[in-house]
Amino acid sequence: MRTMKRTRMAVLALALLPWVAMAEPAREPRREARDAERMERMEKRQRLRQVLELSDALELDNAQALKMEQTLQSFDARRRPLREQVRDAARVLHQAAQGDSAALPQVDGAAQRAFEARERIAALDRELYQALAKDLPPAKRAQLALTLARTEGRAKLKWKKHRLPELPPVE
Repeated sequence: MRTMKRTRMAVLALALLPWVAMAEPAREPRREARDAERMERMEKRQRLRQVLELSDALELDNAQALKMEQTLQSFDARRRPLREQVRDAARVLHQAAQGDSAALPQVDGAAQRAFEARERIAALDRELYQALAKDLPPAKRAQLALTLARTEGRAKLKWKKHRLPELPPVE
């Protein structure tokens, strides 16, 4: 009787195994879509905060602030794949640090990809500064550089804390 019950359970488990295996990957695309939406919302909030801080620091009118927002948006679009490359490399490095044997051979390549992507992000930041500063007087260019450095530092801190940036109150 006991053997028969074990056999039934084994047959049932084998019969249901394909269903369970097929059901698991179905959740992954939804999760990736949610993550992509969440990242897009975070990026928009960060850009809005950056535009508000820059327009306040540089005393810009609405038209100038909108032009600046469009410039920031175009650079964000170029920066997005590089940030994803850094995130993917960091994920591999984290898995390797946790002892994942599949990730261990990929450590050097992942570290190299992360460093290269960070270098390209730094080059984009220089291009962004030059694009935003081209029509500004020296005092405002200095204020622009300081504000960009401040907002980038705050954004990194918020990423480290794993929380969404808060928006300043609307006046």
